[in-house]
Amino acid sequence: MEYNTSRSKMIIPEYGRHIQKLIDHATQLEKKEDRNEMALAIIDVMGQLNPHLKNVQDFRHKLWDHLFIMSDFKLDVDSPYPRPEPEHFQSKPRKMPYPDNNIRYKHYGRGVEKLVSVILDMEEGEEKSALVQSTANLMKKHYLSWSRNSVDDKQIIMDLKKVSRGKLELQEEEIELTATKDIVNRNIHSGNSKKKKPNNKRKRKSYKKRK
Repeated sequence: MEYNTSRSKMIIPEYGRHIQKLIDHATQLEKKEDRNEMALAIIDVMGQLNPHLKNVQDFRHKLWDHLFIMSDFKLDVDSPYPRPEPEHFQSKPRKMPYPDNNIRYKHYGRGVEKLVSVILDMEEGEEKSALVQSTANLMKKHYLSWSRNSVDDKQIIMDLKKVSRGKLELQEEEIELTATKDIVNRNIHSGNSKKKKPNNKRKRKSYKKRK
């Protein structure tokens, strides 16, 4: 009995071991005409095993690439597409760069910090005051989405001062912070609302016994 642990590792397991054996056999054929004929037959079988990929662009090109990959690039046949290079598949992907700076107040998000930095570079005027008020309203909405409890305007003003490192100071009477009712109601009722279990018990009716 032959176990999978003793067999050779399949390069693309999605096609199954039978396809892998056919490709290995085609690689060992001496005549190139026989290899070309068998390669076309293998491509047809590979396409039948993946009918959901027929609508994918360059479907046949993808099958030929898989054929060469599963042969460990040893199959010498005439392909209608450019032969893939092993170096292209063996190269490691480029590392994804991540930002090094940390967000001081994560519940407000990085967007608020960017808005504050833009406001600090603006000149004094009505446009700057309007943008400060809009940023404060945005901070309150973020705070209510993060916390289920209500928040005082003084807290938002104090946090705005901290985010701007003391460069934006507002008085409570200078602005009017508002929050959408949907956010408040959703946060209030999401934690306290409990669904009542349906009562499937039927009331028993009492019948008097007939004498």
